[in-house]
Amino acid sequence: MAAPVRSLLKSRPSLLRTAVPAIRFSSTSSKSVSLKERLAELIPAEIENVKATRAEHGKKAFGPVVVDQLYGGMRGLPALIWDGSVLDAEEGIRFRGKTIPECQALLPKAPGGSEPLPEALFWLLVTGEVPTQEQVTELSKDWAARSAIPEFVEEILDRCPPTLHPMSQFSLAVTALNHDSAFAKAYQAGVSKKEYWGPTFEDSMDLIAKLPNIAGRIYRNVFGQGKLPAIDPSKDYSHNLATLLGFGENHGFVELLRLYLTIHSDHEGGNVSAHTGKLVGSALSDPFLAYGAALNGLAGPLHGLANQEVLIWLRKMQAKIGEDASDEAVKEYIWSTLKAGQVVPGYGHAVLRKTDPRYTAQREFALKHLPEDKLFKLVGQIYNLVPDILLEAGKAKNPWPNVDAHSGVLLTYYGLDQMQFYTVLFGVSRAFGVAAQLIWDRALGAPLERPKSYSTAAIQKIFKDKS
Repeated sequence: MAAPVRSLLKSRPSLLRTAVPAIRFSSTSSKSVSLKERLAELIPAEIENVKATRAEHGKKAFGPVVVDQLYGGMRGLPALIWDGSVLDAEEGIRFRGKTIPECQALLPKAPGGSEPLPEALFWLLVTGEVPTQEQVTELSKDWAARSAIPEFVEEILDRCPPTLHPMSQFSLAVTALNHDSAFAKAYQAGVSKKEYWGPTFEDSMDLIAKLPNIAGRIYRNVFGQGKLPAIDPSKDYSHNLATLLGFGENHGFVELLRLYLTIHSDHEGGNVSAHTGKLVGSALSDPFLAYGAALNGLAGPLHGLANQEVLIWLRKMQAKIGEDASDEAVKEYIWSTLKAGQVVPGYGHAVLRKTDPRYTAQREFALKHLPEDKLFKLVGQIYNLVPDILLEAGKAKNPWPNVDAHSGVLLTYYGLDQMQFYTVLFGVSRAFGVAAQLIWDRALGAPLERPKSYSTAAIQKIFKDKS
């Protein structure tokens, strides 16, 4: 083993169980294997793995269900299977067993870049394996080749009033792509259930590939940025998206986008957008319809829209107390927010009980690229103050920052200050996780989701004569 690898594993023991197999795969796998070919190799073994798991554990109880969970949005209720990512309350997200720092260390990067490529993260989500540099390059080219959107979708976007929220436009365009769905056509032709995953894979690849052109067209239509440039097949996905937004020449922004798309791609199967995509897909709606529904969930202020609310709150704070305010002034503003019956945006999480590692990754990026930015300094100042205040106020089980507390500040620094567009970028990223999950659900024959609901009267009746 080479000395640099030995040093990395010695300093971070958690890499021992995940990094070595991944590195071995990257160095020994066939250069000609595409993502679809590798997936086809993996599916039969995973079907047997699921069968064996159900045979051994299928009748065993898996955690209690209490009435509060039914009334509390099913919070913490074990009800889904998704191997792509698991969220630990203390540790944060792991993508196929790998933490964000591990992904940053192991996933292939663009020439001259230091952040992982989202293409590599998608390969990891789909296969559980770290791809080679060549496989990632070929995936970039494949997506570039699929990137054109139909003329009628262009017309739909061009006819949208600029006052229509970018997320509404995004959902419209994605849903309209259903017109050319490979899965819908295959289903109508009577494709075997065992083959559902193939056209689902093709639709998912088309979906991800077309998102930069859709997002770029929305951005330029709404914010008046002029004609949309063409996708460059020699560039990676993030670079092309940055170019379509008008930032392709800004190396720092391109690097930020690579990091942003990677860390926002998936966050377990139970968050609103991921679960919506899975739920709608379980009805055998094609990936375009399923992801269009997921986008509508992501657009809510308690999900993807939260990053916009954070930046609004920060701007209001700066306007009131100044850019270089003292800790006391910041504390007073935070308390005024809480006393007004409002939450501190960007803090707290449904699952996490520690600082979100996605926040940490963005903070480390900011310390490297924009350490003197005043808005970033305010975010850091707030990070030092808010947790103690929330604990004192008894306002949160988790007083630590989540991913939304930081992302808008970074985008603003590089000139993308149109806050209404931020959730669209989140949407582009979240497609990776939803698509990977849909592919595997069809490969494994996941059934229609149909949980049981109860009325309040039924709950009362169940417990009426029980102590």
